[in-house]
Parts: sequence; C-alpha cells; structure tokens
Amino acid sequence: MFDIPFLRPNLVKKESYLPYLEQIEASRIYSNYGPLNGLFEERVRDRLFGGTGGAVTMHNATVGLMLAIDQSRRPGGEFAIMPSFTFAATPLAAKWCGLTPYYIDIEPDTWQLDRTRLAEAVDRLGDRAAVVVPYAPFGTAIDLAPYKALLRRGIPVVVDAAASFGTTESGAHFGQGFEGAVVFSFHATKSFGVGEGGLVYSANPVLARRIRQAGNFGFSGARESVLRGLNGKMSEYTAAIALATLDAYPAKQAARRDLLGLYAKLLAEAGLFADGWAMQRLAGSVAPQFIPVLAPDGMRSQDVVAALARRSIEARAYFSPACHQQPQFRDDPRGALDVTERVAARIVSLPLWEEMDEAVVRAVVEALRGMGEETAS
Repeated sequence: MFDIPFLRPNLVKKESYLPYLEQIEASRIYSNYGPLNGLFEERVRDRLFGGTGGAVTMHNATVGLMLAIDQSRRPGGEFAIMPSFTFAATPLAAKWCGLTPYYIDIEPDTWQLDRTRLAEAVDRLGDRAAVVVPYAPFGTAIDLAPYKALLRRGIPVVVDAAASFGTTESGAHFGQGFEGAVVFSFHATKSFGVGEGGLVYSANPVLARRIRQAGNFGFSGARESVLRGLNGKMSEYTAAIALATLDAYPAKQAARRDLLGLYAKLLAEAGLFADGWAMQRLAGSVAPQFIPVLAPDGMRSQDVVAALARRSIEARAYFSPACHQQPQFRDDPRGALDVTERVAARIVSLPLWEEMDEAVVRAVVEALRGMGEETAS
C-alpha cells in the first residue's frame, strides 16, 4: 500500500442511479440498446455535441475502436497509420480488424502525431493506407484540421480519444462536427468513469448508424446479419451509472482541472521546470485522468517511478515502453520514431484523484524536487 496512491476511482454513489435501476426493473429491458442507453446517447449528443451527429454507447472503448475502424476502413487497404505512443488497445484494435499498424512519430511538446510525418506516410502508402488512427494523448484536444483534410480526400480517420470525454475547445466539445469517428473511454480510471464502457461519436449519422449496427452482430431490422459485427452493446445497468455520472460530471471536471492547475503552479514554484522537468502542451480545457510529466534528460521513467515508490508515492509511466517496443508490436512497420523513444524514456504519470488536496500535491512535487537534489549531490 502507498501513502499516496496513483488513482482512487470515484464513481457516483448508488443513491444517484437507483431511480434508473427502478426503470430497468419496470421495463425488464437489460441490454440491446435499451431505453437508458438511448436516453444517455441523446443527452450526450444534446448537451455535449450541440445536438449534432450520432453517439453510440459501447461495452468498452476497445470494442468501439474495433467497430469504428472496421466500418470506416478503405476496401483493399492494409495499414492503419497511428502513433506508437499510445495504449496497446489502439494497435490491437487495428490488428483485430485484419490491419497492420504503421507507426509514425509524435511532436515533442504536444505528443500528438507529427503532422508533417503524417502527410508523408499517407503519400508514401497511398491506397495501402486503410485508415488513420490518431491518438489524443492524455485528454488533449488534438488539431483535427489535418484529419478533416484527409476525410475530404476519402481517407478514413478514427480518433482514439480515450481520455478526452469532457474536453472542450472554443466552447465546443472535442470532436463536435467531425465527420470521422471519435472513440471515448468510460473505464473506471477515466475522468468520466462508469466501471467499463465507452462511446463512439460521429457527425456523420450514416457512419454512426453502421457502427451501432455492427455493435449488434451486424443485424438488419429483420435480425439477419448483413455486415461484419460483434456484441459491443453497453448494458442498461452501465447506462444507469452513466446517466448519473453525466449529472455529476461538471463538479468532477472542475476538481480535476483545479488539480491540474495546482500541479503546474507548484512544479513551477519548486523550480522543477527550470531543472528540466516539463508538462505536455495541452489544447483545450482538459479534465485529466492523471498528470503526465517529462523527467529531465538523464532521468529514466522507471527510475523515477521506483524513487517515488520508495517515498510511498505510487506513479506510473504511460506509455513506456511505447507500443513498438513491446513484444506484440515489434515487427510492425514504422517510420523514424526518435521523438517517441525520447518521450517514452522519460514519461512519468503522477497521481491524481478528485479528493486530493494541496498538501498531497505538494508532497508529490517535493518528492520530485528531492530526487533532483539527490542527483545534483
């Protein structure tokens, strides 16, 4: 046990979703895109996405990625262009669709796909590129302009935005109006946590309907399987928790955003930025899942995590090793990944949970400063 754990998921309490459970008992509908799923999708679409497009609930975000990739991909294509600096679910989803991940590098400050390398890879692969799968690292609002341009060229795009649910930019939710697919995670460790679940949004209602159909075995109205599908449906019980969480989410977002600001303030006051520590350059207003930072040159992720553990502080290193450095993905094709490897070698994920106070954040920051002093001595 750690004095300061990495995460302490804080799902809504049962009293808040008991009225929805009573609706399940009354309807006796437990799955199959039931009324609570429909209500949640409607509220998400209206409250977060301005009433535009389609929102489709999922059993989990990995299933959402698989279905979105499979329903978006270009026929005859073989590669899914993506970063290696992402969670293993991203390339695994492509592999389950029969595609080969093709990794390209990231930008050194935002950690999103390098837009110049992306353009080069798309041109180099030509018709062999089946889909582009950018990752929105750690909840940021990535620049969607190059991906909108790809869609206009007929190149499908599925955004892995696992931690970006609730992220806003210029008053709009991230992904609003995007004609490709955007996949969000509702895992218990995310800021919008329901236990296990996810959602796919697209401003293209035809694509959203196909993804929904594929999530129900590809059934037509006559319950004949007419396209490749699987069982990706969210249960009504999970939808009940999701509806209650949606009501409580503004307060959760505010708490997490305040902690992000507090970390940045205390890291600066402790002189850690001057000592070579760095935070991700975020876009938009983000309710973070945890706090990713880069250690100074010469410090390694795993060494920092171990040093914090000796101080009874639990930290992680997302995403170190990067995907291309893991056994399952080592043989996948790639471009140069110099920035990815530098970031993966130094990335550290610091603790965050909604009940944290300034004393806890200060203890984490002081531990980091203590490591720097030890190194200097």
